[in-house]
Amino acid sequence: MKKLLVASLAAAFISPVALADNPIKMEDQSQLKQAPAIAHGEEYHKPPSEKDLPDNAFGDMVRKGHAIFVDTKNQLPEYVGNGMNCVNCHMDQGRLANAAPMWGAYPMYPAYRSKNNKVNTFAERIQGCFQFSMDGQPPAADSDAMTALITYSYWLATGAPTGKSLPGRAYPDVPKPEGGYSIENGAKVYAENCSFCHGADGMGQKVGDNYVFPPLWGKDSFNWGAGMHRINTAATFIKANMPLGKGNTLTDQEAWDVAAFMNSHERPQDPRLVEGSVEKTKEKYHANDGVNLYGVEVNGKILGQGTE
Repeated sequence: MKKLLVASLAAAFISPVALADNPIKMEDQSQLKQAPAIAHGEEYHKPPSEKDLPDNAFGDMVRKGHAIFVDTKNQLPEYVGNGMNCVNCHMDQGRLANAAPMWGAYPMYPAYRSKNNKVNTFAERIQGCFQFSMDGQPPAADSDAMTALITYSYWLATGAPTGKSLPGRAYPDVPKPEGGYSIENGAKVYAENCSFCHGADGMGQKVGDNYVFPPLWGKDSFNWGAGMHRINTAATFIKANMPLGKGNTLTDQEAWDVAAFMNSHERPQDPRLVEGSVEKTKEKYHANDGVNLYGVEVNGKILGQGTE
């Protein structure tokens, strides 16, 4: 039975679909440097408690941002195109160290990117999450939804220094194993450690219409433009935080292998698709974007075709 499960997991789900160019073509926003390791005896930043929120318009806006953050799909259905919520990648309501906490992100913007001599705002960073991680349409920078999310992030960062990369920001680095990664071994790691929550088919688990465990591939998952499509990025998140409640129990090799397995499956198309061509999109956006399988042949199929 276990061998059959592993065999079925190892087969990538691919469903080609022709997609039109998306008019929104945001730049990659993954250029911030790695956060420093926490020093011995040092504590991670501690965001404030909800009980300390003032009973005024600011408190109301923070609460609204929190509601959007943990229940994005239902709160902002017009902007979310899949089954994801902000909290899927920014765990514990955006509070958890080493799980891309918002208190570590907010103080780092505006951020200059030498790659294109451009300054990215925090609003643009959030818009990128909507376009890629949530496979949707970004809310306007001056919208009420954006104001709520920025206000919530600002509040979580209360007391944090501006412009300083704090320990616990983003995900801890996990160097690529000397021998590379193995999709085949990743299928075994997935079956043993991940399938209980995310399903043998990687499609997550629902209660009613809502995902309680997010899909890792397929039409309701993040698209090919999301940062998590990079094997190196997924490996760092997995190593620090997965299996749920048992972070740092997988080896570096296992984290890379299962990240590669996860990202060897088809998912929604990169919305920056260039002239309907996976190859051109790969050349422009994925050739130097970490370790990824966009436009690579896996199990006889070219990944990046998108899902129905």
